[in-house]
Amino acid sequence: MMEDYCAFSQDHKCPKWEDYMLTRHELEQADRLCHSNWIEIQRLYEYIDELRSILKENNIDYS
Repeated sequence: MMEDYCAFSQDHKCPKWEDYMLTRHELEQADRLCHSNWIEIQRLYEYIDELRSILKENNIDYS
């Protein structure tokens, strides 16, 4: 894991630390968004399946 320490800089701060933390935060947000989007997609697929079954029961072509 990356740490906020660099033996080669004057203040011993890692110049890439802020980029690392920002990127990590953005990846966590993207993961949450993707997960919620996938839940919504699954819900919509279930809804479509339900509508298709109603159309089929009533002999209505949905192609």
